[in-house]
Amino acid sequence: MPIPVIVPRLGWTMEQGVFVEWLKRDGDTIRIGDPIFVLEGEKATQDIESTDAGVLKILSTGPRGGDTIDVGATVGYLLAEGEVWNGTPGTVTAPTAAAAAEIPATEVDEDEPVVESNAGAGTSRQKITPRARRVAGELGVDWSDVDGSGAAGRIREADIRAAAEESISIPMVASTPTAPAVELSAVAASNARRTIADRMLASAQQTAAVTLTTHVDATHLVALRKQFKAAAGDPTEVVPSLTDILVKLTSVALKMHPEVNSRWDDERIIISDEVHIGIAVDTPQALLAPVLRSVTRLTLRQVAVRSRDLIERARTRKIAVAELQGGTFTVTNLGMFGVDAFTPLLNPPQAAILGVGRITREAAVIDEHIVPRDRITLSLTFDHRIIDGAPAARFLDSLSRLISNPAPALIV
Repeated sequence: MPIPVIVPRLGWTMEQGVFVEWLKRDGDTIRIGDPIFVLEGEKATQDIESTDAGVLKILSTGPRGGDTIDVGATVGYLLAEGEVWNGTPGTVTAPTAAAAAEIPATEVDEDEPVVESNAGAGTSRQKITPRARRVAGELGVDWSDVDGSGAAGRIREADIRAAAEESISIPMVASTPTAPAVELSAVAASNARRTIADRMLASAQQTAAVTLTTHVDATHLVALRKQFKAAAGDPTEVVPSLTDILVKLTSVALKMHPEVNSRWDDERIIISDEVHIGIAVDTPQALLAPVLRSVTRLTLRQVAVRSRDLIERARTRKIAVAELQGGTFTVTNLGMFGVDAFTPLLNPPQAAILGVGRITREAAVIDEHIVPRDRITLSLTFDHRIIDGAPAARFLDSLSRLISNPAPALIV
């Protein structure tokens, strides 16, 4: 019997996704773990791997690139070796010996999917990596005219980007991006925008959000960051940013106040054993929050390296869906945009989120003397169903003290 190829759920609130493209052709032999199609889920695109083996049958009535499809929908079938497709799953039959001899053998590339491209008057077979194909769609590059630099002439991402740069320097005559690529990009962006809208509406309607704001002396924090930067001998060395330091200090405060590191789950409160902090990242498509896992177990340098990698891949749409899930707390920093303070919205089911404003130089009175000090504003939004005001205030106070004197807490 044929095995259905269905649309999986990529996120906890996902009900629909956007079908991007097939990575295999009709008739290809599929092995367990092979990526077979690309799906745009909640804010991220992911290659969907097969959980079964067989010969792929793509339905003529199936989705096309840019179509919105429901979770659980069937987009194709996997047939056993020797089965013949007669139109419906119930009418698949085994072939006769003569018919089996007429079934063309399928060429399978062990490394990359093989696709057909119409070039000139004939048909040529080209190989292209899934990542290169996605980038081609995003940049509007017709990859059928691109020469591949990979093994056996396969087209890589670098080939697509080089072709895109070349098309920019040449006067545009008839080489404008194709309509399907533009439409697909718009659909993907609108899908991400819709996901954000749904999440924000759920946050406003399903939580009892309260925000506490405090001003913190960040003089030592700024000085420490300057010391890290001055000590970096290699220009390519990853230097912890202010956000990296704040994320690490936040993890320490969350261990001191575990009730803040909790979530609302089916009418009960669950306190997380590990601290997984989401870092809000502004991308051209949507606001994403890749998750830095087990932050209390990481050194500050490890936090810096891993956060830089996550942020870069989030901005270039190379982030995996799993890397956007499972956060227990979120940090969002708008200080680089000149924002002093703001009210961050909760990311359900998390209990709290920390908003970070810009650092300003202000006059302060210390020991009867007026001296310049660096100040930063913190805004903690929390779900009052899970946390009361006093415990939330104690967490914010502990974090403020850590920021005022960060060095001891960063020694691991």
